[in-house]
Amino acid sequence: MSFENLGLRSEILTGIKFQGYVNPTPIQQQAIPVVLEGKDILAGAQTGTGKTAAFTLPLLHLLSTSDHPGGHRPRALVLAPTRELAAQVGESIKTYGRGLHIRSTIIFGGVGINPQINRLRQGVDIVIGTPGRLLDLAGQKALDLSRIEYLILDEADRMLDMGFIHDIRKIIRMVPKKRQTLFFSATYSKEIKALSDTILHKPVLVEVARQNTAAETVDQTVYEVPRSRKRELLSRLITEGDWGQVLVFTRTKHGANRLATQLEKDGITAAAIHGNKSQSARTRALAAFKAGEVQTLVATDIAARGIDIDRLPHVVNYELPQVAEDYVHRIGRTGRAGQSGEAVSLVDTEEIKLLRAIERLMKKEIPSYRIEGFTEPAKHISKEDADDERRDRGGNRGRGGNRNRNGGGGGSRNRSGGGGNRNRSGGGGNRNRSGGGGNRNRSGSGESSSSSSSSSSSSSNGGGESSSSSSGGGNRNRSGGGGNRNRSGGGGNRNRSGGGGGNRNRGGGGRSNSSAS
Repeated sequence: MSFENLGLRSEILTGIKFQGYVNPTPIQQQAIPVVLEGKDILAGAQTGTGKTAAFTLPLLHLLSTSDHPGGHRPRALVLAPTRELAAQVGESIKTYGRGLHIRSTIIFGGVGINPQINRLRQGVDIVIGTPGRLLDLAGQKALDLSRIEYLILDEADRMLDMGFIHDIRKIIRMVPKKRQTLFFSATYSKEIKALSDTILHKPVLVEVARQNTAAETVDQTVYEVPRSRKRELLSRLITEGDWGQVLVFTRTKHGANRLATQLEKDGITAAAIHGNKSQSARTRALAAFKAGEVQTLVATDIAARGIDIDRLPHVVNYELPQVAEDYVHRIGRTGRAGQSGEAVSLVDTEEIKLLRAIERLMKKEIPSYRIEGFTEPAKHISKEDADDERRDRGGNRGRGGNRNRNGGGGGSRNRSGGGGNRNRSGGGGNRNRSGGGGNRNRSGSGESSSSSSSSSSSSSNGGGESSSSSSGGGNRNRSGGGGNRNRSGGGGNRNRSGGGGGNRNRGGGGRSNSSAS
């Protein structure tokens, strides 16, 4: 079947030919006729199967062949989880809609809102955006969704994973109930089914492959390698394999930055893309990668959604994702539109459980190999690598120091700027929560603590220690030995326990309240 058989306008067919496409993909063959008939659709298709064109092509046809009763108000709304995916959809509409006089705009956060408001005021037919910024504009009365005829949710599973479910429901309440809704998701879950049940009306189910699977055009491989040798193995694979273009996934933004820097030191051009980067920086990095100016793009999951690169040959999971469904999305960046691709995962022993979860989801065992020379951990691990490993395993609980809750050796904890340590167990230890120096021990050894900016000390146990809780001098002892306490500016003493006499003063001067056994 060719695109000419689908009943699309000639201008749209021209745009398709301009992109070099001749035959529709399976998802396009099945979805486009259903959308043109005006029916709701629930489409299950992996990333890279051509699903964007499966809704943009018929949407453009419908908008361009019907009257526009809404004036300047938008008639179609496309929801996307990330800026990159929104930009990709917007580019697709622009490309295929040449000559149709269909006005569209892209809305997302991270950039100035005023240009987006001005564009909406000029009038648009299609709005493509992320939920958060769309709600901001609607709240400012800059976006009117009361005339929406077509609602499209692209990568709905990812939007739910990112916590957009409440935003999506708010947006749905803003659009007319009488509309055509197109629902696309690469993976299925109970939450996805529950959402689709509430917003779709007698939908046609279109599924071109088994649920939660990757495209058959992607060749998947696992290399078992210690964490400390991953970067070295990746550099070797890229260099010896002559990989001209490779997308690498890491779990964290910090890890993406560090890996890109390390690859550069190995002579491999690299750039990092993640949520902490400005939109302009992300756009520049992606453009350089697409143009072949950067050999390796290191990305986190969120930033990589929407990266659409023709014939991207290699995807690498430098670290496996914590959520198995994310693996499907990651490797879907390659093997797109019928092209072949390779997905490589570098897996250490602590990631085996994640690997097994992925295989259970996909109902497929991924071939696993070991490369000679990369089976043993590195003999010398850099401080940065060691810090990263501790961070991935849970890291330190304190911000400045260490903590020990059990017996034996002393441990330390500091929550603030000043020096200080804490130990809740048998050995000596210290604690400081504030700017000033001070120490505290809740257990057997006699130590001291300061909980404020001025130095003071306290003992809650057998040894006679002292405490000042205010600006004036004074001492306190709750235990066997003699002691004194002052809560106020003036001098005074207090003893609550059995030993020697003591005095207490809560006011400005003099002494009062003497008690003894």
